[in-house]
Parts: sequence; C-alpha cells; structure tokens
Amino acid sequence: MDMPLHSTIVYRLVTLAGLILLGIAPLLAAPGLYNFTLPSIDGESIPLSTYKGKVILVVNVASRCGYTPQYSALESLYEKYKDKGLVILGFPANNFGAQEPGTNAEIKRFCSTKYNVTFPMFSKISVKGEDKAPLYQYLTEKANPAVAGDIKWNFTKFLADRNGHVVARFESAVTPDSPEVVAEVEKLLKE
Repeated sequence: MDMPLHSTIVYRLVTLAGLILLGIAPLLAAPGLYNFTLPSIDGESIPLSTYKGKVILVVNVASRCGYTPQYSALESLYEKYKDKGLVILGFPANNFGAQEPGTNAEIKRFCSTKYNVTFPMFSKISVKGEDKAPLYQYLTEKANPAVAGDIKWNFTKFLADRNGHVVARFESAVTPDSPEVVAEVEKLLKE
C-alpha cells in the first residue's frame, strides 16, 4: 500500500526531526557532574546539582600525604574566590599508600583543626580500582577526553565551568595557588 505524496513528506519530516532531536539530546542534557549525589563528610546526601552555576574544583584529598599541606592553598583559593562563584569539593580517599586511614569524623576534625578547612568535604571514597566511585569513573573516563586517565596520586584536581563541564585537570604536584590553576579559575569565573 503506497502512501500519498503528502503523507510521505510528513512522515519523512517527522522522522528527520526525531533523528535530529536524538542527536542533540545528549547536548541538551545536564552535564554528568550534576547527576551525582554523594554523602557529605557528615553523612548528609548532597546532590552536586546544588553547585549549578558555580565553578567547581574537585580534589581527592588525604591527611597523611606529602601533598597534604595543599589543604592550606585550597582553603586560601576558596576564601579568595567563593564570593565570586568558586566552590571546592574535597573527597578523601585512601587509595594511595593508605594515606587517608581515618574515619570521616577523624578526617573532618583533622581538616578543621589543622587547616581550618571550610570548603565542602565529602565522605571518604575510592578514586581508583574496582571499587572506584561512580563520580571518579565519570571524571576519569567520560567527562572530557582531554582530562581522562586514572588518578595517579592524592590531590589530583578537576576543574568544571559554571555549566558543569569538566575543562581542566591538574596533577598532584600542581598546587592550588599555582599560576596555571589561578588563571584557569579566574577565566572561568569571568564567563
């Protein structure tokens, strides 16, 4: 049974429109960073969508690492730019040399007494291996091919723009107050 010419044209247009929508749907969806809900260091469920519209620096942290003094630079960066829209999210992880062995309560106490940390801290998670947290699966495998790859050590930093797109990665040795981190943060805060 043949369709009349008018019906054929309408059918093809509807099919084409559907294919176009399917093609752009992933672009219209909220960035993956906002799709995660994780427990804060106090155990409260925090949707990362809470931070929509902010520039986000995600950092895997540890209390007994050679890079642990970066807590000071992270806090300074947070204090300097939080009112302009920066948020730093700390994720304690015990994946490297058992350098974060404490409980969430011990980690919180350490961070607040030794480094006066006021930026949001989350419950301890795994950032590599078979038990890698879904957030870190996303950051290291799916967020942006330019920043993909396994976490090599504590204090690896991922920077996301105000739309939740992960745009940069800084390895452990790059301090939060380094010119490259500060320049990228300032650039994103202006957007």
